Amino acid sequence: MSGAVRQRFQGKVVLITGTGGGQGREAALRFAREGATVVGCDVLAEGHAETAALMAAEGYRLHGVAPVDLGDPEQARAWVEGAAAEHGRIDVLYNNASAAKFAPVAEMTIDDWRYTMRNEVDLIFFTTKYAWRHLAAQRGVVINISSTAAWGGSRVAGIGAHSAAKGAVVSFTRQLAVEGAPVGIRAVSLSPGFVATPGTRPFLENPQARKALLDGVLMDRPGEPEEVVAMALFVASGEASFLTGSDIVIDGGLLAI
Repeated sequence: MSGAVRQRFQGKVVLITGTGGGQGREAALRFAREGATVVGCDVLAEGHAETAALMAAEGYRLHGVAPVDLGDPEQARAWVEGAAAEHGRIDVLYNNASAAKFAPVAEMTIDDWRYTMRNEVDLIFFTTKYAWRHLAAQRGVVINISSTAAWGGSRVAGIGAHSAAKGAVVSFTRQLAVEGAPVGIRAVSLSPGFVATPGTRPFLENPQARKALLDGVLMDRPGEPEEVVAMALFVASGEASFLTGSDIVIDGGLLAI
């Protein structure tokens, strides 16, 4: 890579969940380019391996393992503690991974509700719990990915469970900031709007769905993973040393109206 690339994370160990594609893949590449040792995981081994290959092509290594189900507390503990044991520290925990089920409230099954809470709230608690003492030792940073669903409803799909979960992520992040301040930990959540990823491509390829999803987005386009990750890089860096407890919305102007 060019010598002009900043090395804000030289010597830092960054844990990123959901490195199998989308924002997690972009984050792994971008943090590595800026000098970080990146430890990733994903529930899908194939996607994680593809990210590792992309990083290797640039001369970087993706540490970590896959598959890992972070909704299982023991698997989350093993991933976090394995990273700390191997690398001796944790400087940034980037809670990117999530999965949800969608349906109107009256039609959503109990199992789908619980699936969403497990895979959008529980897994963030587990990784943060086990990384906390390591982050405190380094005066580290927690970045939690929320969503504009935390701040408003949608006519497109039944997002009740998803909205509740992402609202919890924002509130949990604020509490992490309160508890983290005395030990030097900063915590910030990011709330993207609709972002173009492999998982959202089918919606973008459907003209009706695309129009509905972009209704109210002032930029009249979906976001890109690198636009979210660019903010995460800033938040994790020393340049954001006075930033904690905030939720940063990255939505192309959706919530401005």
